[in-house]
Amino acid sequence: MNSNLSLLQPYPFQKLRKLFDGITPAANLDPINLHIGEPKHATPDFIRQAVVDHLNKLSHYPTTQGTPELRYSIADWIMRRFDLPTINPDTEVIPVNGSREALFSFAQAAIDTAAASGPYVVCPNPFYQIYEGAALLGGASPQFINTTADKAFRLDFSQLPDAVWSRTQLIYVCNPNNPTGSVMSLDEWRQLFELSDRYGCIIAADECYSEIYFDEHKPPLGALAAAHQLGRTGFPRLLVFNSLSKRSNVPGLRSGFVAGNAQILEKYLLYRTYHGCAMNPASQAASIAAWNDENHVVENRRLYTQKFSMATAMLSGATAAQMPDAGFYLWFKTPISDTEFTQQLRRDYNVTVLPGSYLGRKIRGINPGENYVRIALVASLDQCTEAIVRIKSLLNNLGYA
Repeated sequence: MNSNLSLLQPYPFQKLRKLFDGITPAANLDPINLHIGEPKHATPDFIRQAVVDHLNKLSHYPTTQGTPELRYSIADWIMRRFDLPTINPDTEVIPVNGSREALFSFAQAAIDTAAASGPYVVCPNPFYQIYEGAALLGGASPQFINTTADKAFRLDFSQLPDAVWSRTQLIYVCNPNNPTGSVMSLDEWRQLFELSDRYGCIIAADECYSEIYFDEHKPPLGALAAAHQLGRTGFPRLLVFNSLSKRSNVPGLRSGFVAGNAQILEKYLLYRTYHGCAMNPASQAASIAAWNDENHVVENRRLYTQKFSMATAMLSGATAAQMPDAGFYLWFKTPISDTEFTQQLRRDYNVTVLPGSYLGRKIRGINPGENYVRIALVASLDQCTEAIVRIKSLLNNLGYA
């Protein structure tokens, strides 16, 4: 077996199950689960119907690159959404089975373990755990940039010295960020592009939350748009990973894309032809329907805006909860340790959230996820409202409401 498997830490949800050992939730309260970022809004009927209408295509092997129709629908969406003049659907887009699969597999293709000094992969801290796992199993050492409240959860690239950047082959960024909800500014992208130019590292921009935001007139700036605005023709050393899961409420469809630099994508496509990960034809047809429609996405945002407006208003005060820039996570500071808060909330109020420390690592003396919990406002408005009422009750009992 791969010896690097021993370097993997238990996944956050495994740790959460262990944290709850011996805890019996309040039997008089219905359970409300807000720990997993799984969309619970209804899948649009027209997407479901597209799957049904194309089940006959399951009798054919799909191609790794996907159908031209799917690539063109993705390219058209990217151009519309990010105001880009052109995206070549044949060389700058690859359909993938959800962003998670691609974020992991890309590291296996990109990391050069033959580098004399040993490769590094940089990612934010706290972070989506796939980044670390992909780095370790690809033979690289993960390096972390702490994102903290005093810096508005922004990436402070100066935390890492030249000795680290000179060995960095890949950097993961999550924009909008999971779990903090921060969105990168054009100036942050400029700094990151300069680092990529100086040290030759590839940027993997995870943008799976890009379509959940709260002002229809201010969508989050994406990596491709930032590159275009800064005159970076051809998106040098840049790939963007996106997904329909959150945008269209189809986490089970497993459909997304990678877009960006054509030369890198050409090599990644070669990897994928051996990897055996082509999207099934019915999912491709449903994906085309989803990428071509925006009305359901606007409605999706409206529902999330309702829930975040409710939650931040109810939790205002001594433990004020800040509205994120985007995404569907409330990154909530706890008055006691995040693990104790999570245990008490589960035991006494039958609400499940995720301790922030489980999403981070102790780096340079701190785990920036400590004393936070990630609350995924994915359930219905009524369920989320009831969950916030119960959280308020716990805060009252702790003397912090």
